[in-house]
Amino acid sequence: MKIHLMIAALAGAAMAVVAGVALAQAPTFLYSMPKLAPAASHKLRVHVDSIKYGHMVPSEYAFCQAAAQGHFAPAANKSPRISWTKGPKGTKSYAVVVYDTDSPAEHRELMNQEGKTLTAAVKRKIFFHMALIDVSANVTALPEGAASDARVVHGKQASATKIGVPAANSYTQAFAGNEALKGTYYGYDGPCSPWNDENTHHYHFTVYALSVPSLGLSGDFSGEAAVATMKGKVLAQGQLLGVYSTNPTVIAKLKK
Repeated sequence: MKIHLMIAALAGAAMAVVAGVALAQAPTFLYSMPKLAPAASHKLRVHVDSIKYGHMVPSEYAFCQAAAQGHFAPAANKSPRISWTKGPKGTKSYAVVVYDTDSPAEHRELMNQEGKTLTAAVKRKIFFHMALIDVSANVTALPEGAASDARVVHGKQASATKIGVPAANSYTQAFAGNEALKGTYYGYDGPCSPWNDENTHHYHFTVYALSVPSLGLSGDFSGEAAVATMKGKVLAQGQLLGVYSTNPTVIAKLKK
């Protein structure tokens, strides 16, 4: 309880820096991810429990949620169950990547600030919420909670993820300047879009079938590094799209 109260008190200041910055020396992806699978490749069918394509991500899978006081509050931050169809012949591993394509790439000083608005004109970039690599070719589902079962101050350890090898997600750099929250955030940490953002945030739950058993990455590698290393190794991919917001005006539109 003390942890949740502390986070709630810090939320306004801490979340102001959540902008989707990547780990040092990693590429930056604006708006969209590189196309990795061949154009005519086999398509994987991806299913995420409790999320219908194009609909709201439930708050239990979010890092924060809208609140009547203080604009937002901590959420349960569970990783959802993600399942997929078997990859084509030659599949030797899978990578499961969750990313937001609407994270502000500029004007971060306006995030979660009273009297300010992040308009649709603000440039955006990718924010990685999870990049899980080296998932065995025999596995076609990530159970609920396997990559996160709670919101952890300073980030979860890599060993907290039960399947595959987790990257350090984008919260690692988003919180780097905040003493109360900084750390290496491995595995899954869910949506927490700015409460003053006019944009609906789009979350891509993507699975890649790879031609190699391992990408050879370890330690605090980033989602950007994982995606860059997958180039030329993707046999097939698929995704499910979810949306999220902590802006009451946007939420009301999404629920119509």
